[in-house]
Amino acid sequence: MAVIAQKKKKAKRASVYANVTAQFNKAADIMELDADIRRILSKPNNEIIVNFPVKMDDGRIEMFSGYRVQHNNALGPYKGGLRFHPAVDIDEVRALATWMTWKSAIAYIPYGGAKGGIQMEPSKYSSEELEKITRRFTFALGNNIGPEYDIPAPDVNTNSQIMAWILDTFLSTMPPHERQRCIHVVTGKPIESGGSLGRDKATGQGVVFTIEEWTKDNNFGLKGATYIVQGFGNVGSWAARLLKPHGSILTAAEDITGAILNSKGIDPEKLTEHVWESGGVANYPDAEPICHETFMRTKADIFIPAALENQITKETAPFLDVRLVAEGANGPTDPNGDSILQSMGIDVIPDILCNAGGVIVSYFEWLQNKRSEFWELEEVDNKMYKKIVTAYKRVRDTAKKYNTDWRTAAYIAALSHLETVYKERGIFP
Repeated sequence: MAVIAQKKKKAKRASVYANVTAQFNKAADIMELDADIRRILSKPNNEIIVNFPVKMDDGRIEMFSGYRVQHNNALGPYKGGLRFHPAVDIDEVRALATWMTWKSAIAYIPYGGAKGGIQMEPSKYSSEELEKITRRFTFALGNNIGPEYDIPAPDVNTNSQIMAWILDTFLSTMPPHERQRCIHVVTGKPIESGGSLGRDKATGQGVVFTIEEWTKDNNFGLKGATYIVQGFGNVGSWAARLLKPHGSILTAAEDITGAILNSKGIDPEKLTEHVWESGGVANYPDAEPICHETFMRTKADIFIPAALENQITKETAPFLDVRLVAEGANGPTDPNGDSILQSMGIDVIPDILCNAGGVIVSYFEWLQNKRSEFWELEEVDNKMYKKIVTAYKRVRDTAKKYNTDWRTAAYIAALSHLETVYKERGIFP
């Protein structure tokens, strides 16, 4: 069974926000962040917990706990995904919301950071029940979300259908003359309901764009390069499929159902189809099953962790035999794992840079809705490429300036942007 299933939820939940705080403090110390601004950024602005009932298909009533943390909105409306997962709690959501603030700041997107979710296992519920749960959660959040205030998006175990249900529920609470002006209350919607081309692949596309920039800096060719992927959902599968045209070779993959290996190569398109049909990478016919440790020890040029937090730790980091870790997930590497990767000479493209493609294209969808426009895929991809490559170069230059690792440099780049904004505006009153 994969590490995602093996991890004890209590330990993971207790450590995620501590990781964020440690990373923040390290960067703030190195850059000598203004003490007052440091205090402001060290705490979320708002934390919302809602408990709500939903009638199940069999007529019984089940209670659910939902969360929304709004970390900071100095740059613009709160922005961040909603995840449906048993491990969701206020501590995890607080960490994810904080990462969203840094992610938007590093990409110079006019958004703040937020995150939310429901503590549940979605596979246990029918489609009709999921719709009821989603709509009831949206209603419970009420005015805590809004198209110019806080804009949710898909995350773990949520998708465009979930966003469509949120949109419809939110619009039903608005006066009729306001409804058409509020379709940008969520991003990641179906195309027919106001979504953007390219949003489904945006996070994986951003991962690949940053990998491409890393190869230029390191005189490394992607043709024939090997890579392994942990988590084969939206982000992991798209990153794998988008690396295929480069001639790169997927040799191993892992998700909650298990891990597989084929040293001669796994076709990411066929594996994606298998995952859609079966629910996971396990039992893929053109690869052999392996254990989690064997997966982590698989020699490759690139490792793309695209699952949950805290997968690369002091226990697992020594297993890695790769040149680059490109973080498609949020927080896949804890501080101890980071230190080990640095000592091993393994490069890391940190999460708040590597997976920023999702929030960038969410911003584009939001803009299209506000302007009543619809952009072609080529325009979306070109604009996203410019945004994320500029952010990549910003982090690279910051790492050189401060002679520090890339994760710390990414934090410094984000914090520097926020510090400038706060100093220009001042603090009310």
